Amino acid sequence: MTPVPTALVLAGGSWIGLHVGVAGTALRGVVARRTGENGFRIVFSTLSVATIAFLVISYRNARAQGSPTLWTTPHWLGWLLVLLMAPAFVLLVGSMTRPNPTAIGGEKLAGQEPRGLSRITRHPMLWSFATWSVVHVIGNGDLVSLLFFGTFGVTALLGMPSIDHKLAARDPAAWRTLASTTSILPFGAILAGRNRLVLREIGWIAPVVGLVLWVLLVLVHPWLFGVSPLPS
Repeated sequence: MTPVPTALVLAGGSWIGLHVGVAGTALRGVVARRTGENGFRIVFSTLSVATIAFLVISYRNARAQGSPTLWTTPHWLGWLLVLLMAPAFVLLVGSMTRPNPTAIGGEKLAGQEPRGLSRITRHPMLWSFATWSVVHVIGNGDLVSLLFFGTFGVTALLGMPSIDHKLAARDPAAWRTLASTTSILPFGAILAGRNRLVLREIGWIAPVVGLVLWVLLVLVHPWLFGVSPLPS
């Protein structure tokens, strides 16, 4: 029986605990009242950097010791996983180039009509991270990758309702407006008839830049990470 990489489990648990158990709960407010908002952000940022470093180092060490294969990804599925990263990049770029009510500093938009990617999902950045996580968990199929990439997937998926809860508590009226016209699940509100897709609001920057970054990363992935994302 292959031993579970303890350091990687601790690192993943620390990351999830920090971002979901602290930042995503009432504990954040308690700490912020004691340290001040700026003080909390400094402490939180410092702990985040330290935790991600611990996570990456633990991942590299665990891989160097060998990771048992849990499943083998079919060749056709490997190509589908590569393609899934394209919309992930589009969501990521779009979340950073257009205001979003669930992003830091975008809370004032919660009571307004959603626009652009917000019509598709109110959590475009977290869905880009969740997609990246799932793609790498399925594509690698080993225990160490499951623990490492799964950590970010769990954080992203748990972060969505956590952010919603904070928005609802901060401004119930604005939250009711946002919740009635948007959805966590991509295209959920559109399919339910509570919103519509307006491509012109998305613009060209997110699709073009996102797709360019996707192609570039596919090309440089072997150089950066030592393995090609393309199925052999």
